[in-house]
Amino acid sequence: MSKVYARPVAAIRPVAERVPPPARTGSAERTVGANHPITLLQANSLPTLVQRELERMILAGDLAAGEQLREAEVAAMLGVSRGPVREAFRALEESGLVRLEKNRGVYVRQISVGEADEIYEMRAVLDEFVGRRLAETATPADLRDLRQRVAQMEAATACNDVDAYLAANVGFHDRMVELTGNAKLLLVYRRLVNELHLYRRMTLAQGGTLPASTREHREILKLIAERQPAAAGRALHEHVMASRTRMHRASTSIPAVDPTLADAPPARIEMKRKLRT
Repeated sequence: MSKVYARPVAAIRPVAERVPPPARTGSAERTVGANHPITLLQANSLPTLVQRELERMILAGDLAAGEQLREAEVAAMLGVSRGPVREAFRALEESGLVRLEKNRGVYVRQISVGEADEIYEMRAVLDEFVGRRLAETATPADLRDLRQRVAQMEAATACNDVDAYLAANVGFHDRMVELTGNAKLLLVYRRLVNELHLYRRMTLAQGGTLPASTREHREILKLIAERQPAAAGRALHEHVMASRTRMHRASTSIPAVDPTLADAPPARIEMKRKLRT
């Protein structure tokens, strides 16, 4: 079993097979952490756990754009029945990460450069609104939260960790949209971000991109903290369009379907083999 699945498989297996009743010490019961399988199963349905794991793999690039996901094989790999996998596929389609083709199957979503252009243009408009809104409404606690996220990006930049930077970057922008308090905007925004996942990963991998992107985020946060709505909105619009420009520079290196596995880590090669055979 690939180590990629070590955590989710443990979380999805029936609780009775793994966990004894809680022991007592005096009058106090032992407690479990937020990431313990019991806690996860109490807080999430099985289809949700399957969805979260597939989403993680897609956004991490372990499942490539254009790759087919076979229901029975995914169910076997995660140690669940096919029903939760089927429900997870439907949820992933709604979020923009996979496409369901009638009589053909389920595929990781793949978009053209032209469609990515359109998404970046939409994001630029939405982000400009977000910047304006937060420059008017962000609280000191909100600003501290956003500063911590920029600090995570700076740490990832210092060690050139693209994956950590991407996670911090996505978290920063997602949190800003959350702070507007507009649930409909957040739903639309998250779908757009999901659809761009392949291009964003490839764009950030370019030499010199992380320091430039980090500077842009610092400037955006500075303008929000200084209560400059117009300038903050403009900076966010320019940041998104700069990302689009970087995407075009990287687009010639983005493969049509699946990158070579020649230099991939063993865990990824094993996972790919099991999903394809």
